[in-house]
Amino acid sequence: MKVRKLIDSFNYAVSGIVYALKTQRNMRIHFTIAFFTLLLSLFLNLNRTELIVLVLTISLVIVSEMVNTSIEKTIDMYTEKYHPLAEIAKNVAAGAVLISAVNAIIVAYLLFFDRLNPYTRVVIIKIKNSPIHLTFISILLVIIITIVIKTKTAIGTPLKGGIISGHAAIAFVVATTITFITENTLVSTLSFFIAALVGQSRIEGKIHTTTQVFVGAVLGILITVLLFQVAG
Repeated sequence: MKVRKLIDSFNYAVSGIVYALKTQRNMRIHFTIAFFTLLLSLFLNLNRTELIVLVLTISLVIVSEMVNTSIEKTIDMYTEKYHPLAEIAKNVAAGAVLISAVNAIIVAYLLFFDRLNPYTRVVIIKIKNSPIHLTFISILLVIIITIVIKTKTAIGTPLKGGIISGHAAIAFVVATTITFITENTLVSTLSFFIAALVGQSRIEGKIHTTTQVFVGAVLGILITVLLFQVAG
């Protein structure tokens, strides 16, 4: 009987994880990032202590998100009406997730920066000195994206609404330009982080969808690579 209860408890726990993955977008994002982070760690020769810190950090983010989901569902079970205390409870739970996510970013930077820095420099140099066919590929991609934009919709302006995010495109143009000018991995990382925040703000403001922001980011990067190719 005790074994059966233990098995049932395990199944309930797994069901909770599966539910969170099926219903919570942020949970799926956390799991995806965790997967690729752990995959990357296989190639960076982390020692035992660093691997423990990495696993604990990933677990903290996922656990925080699951607790946040539990609090939200519990509150929704008792009331569907607005209540200031319910709002406070949800905001505090969301704040816990935010703190754990920021902590994860800091830990990832401390663990991976020195190891990835040499490879990043090589990639930047290769892009700057890449063969001419990359230019033609960039031109073709930008042309294709532009044609799709023109044929799908004519609404919005370059900086508001429409099928592509103008803000995201400009932000990633600036970030890519900074990368080529400085060739400093830290500055480049911060630049792309700020550009990503610009894109995220457009999504949160419901001005653009994730796809529209992504297309803007890709277009901005490709245009900048093309310009540096021509200038070089």
